[in-house]
Amino acid sequence: MNRPVATPAGTLVLDSEGLAKAVLRDREVTGWLALALADDLRVITSAATLVEVIHPRINRPALEWTLSRMVIAPVTAEIARHAAGLLADAGLHGHKYAIDAMLSATALAAPGPVTVLTSDPDDIANLCGRSATIIKI
Repeated sequence: MNRPVATPAGTLVLDSEGLAKAVLRDREVTGWLALALADDLRVITSAATLVEVIHPRINRPALEWTLSRMVIAPVTAEIARHAAGLLADAGLHGHKYAIDAMLSATALAAPGPVTVLTSDPDDIANLCGRSATIIKI
C-alpha cells in the first residue's frame, strides 16, 4: 500500500522583518514557524527579501540554517509584472514599495490560504487585498 504524498495546506510568507526575526529566533516568529510545521504549511519568502536582510552584521550560519528550512521564491518576469500591476492597482510606485510588491506578488502566487508575517501590514494589505491574511509582527 502506498502512502499518499503530503501536500502543504497553505503558505506562510515572511517579509524581511519576519525573516530577520526568524534568524534571531524571535519568540513570536518562532511560534508561527512551529505552527506552520505542525499544520504542514509551506514557508516562503521572495528572493528580493534577501536583499533587505543580508548585511555584514547578520549571523550568516543562522541565516543559512533558517533559509534551508523554507522556500526562496525567485522573482521571475511573471512575478515582476504582477508586482508592477499590484503597485498600479494600489496607486503606488517607486523603489519604496518595490520589494513589498514583489513579496506580495510571490504571496499571491503561492498555494492558499496565504498568511503574511510583516512589519508593514498597511502596505502589504494594500497590495494583497483580501487574498491574504496579514499579521503584524
